[in-house]
Amino acid sequence: MKCETDLSLIVTIVKKGWGDEILCASMDAGAEGGTILFGRGVGVREQKKLLNIMIEPEKEVVLTIVSTCEADRVLEAVVKAGKLEEPGKGIAFELRIDKLLGRAHKAGVGGIAEGDKGESGEKDPPPEDG
Repeated sequence: MKCETDLSLIVTIVKKGWGDEILCASMDAGAEGGTILFGRGVGVREQKKLLNIMIEPEKEVVLTIVSTCEADRVLEAVVKAGKLEEPGKGIAFELRIDKLLGRAHKAGVGGIAEGDKGESGEKDPPPEDG
């Protein structure tokens, strides 16, 4: 298995509903894709009550892997799109990746990984549950 190096992970945490905006901005800036995860905030300033019931704010966590040379450009685009310089809008940070294994979309040509095409040249369907 090929091991990739010289990569960065950009992590962006924003309010629910902003993840797609962040992902689109990162792709416009050169990222090839990303992953949106859902979470909840538990900080001191995050606690709100409605009818004396605690409400935990929902968050979206956007993970984007880019080459280290693209990281500054993508991070700037994310900050601008998410208005992260305004208080309470979210945060973004970059982590260096020492090793990365198994990134399928980089293995093939034209965005389809090797092994994803069936004998007819069409993309294989997902496995059935069971």
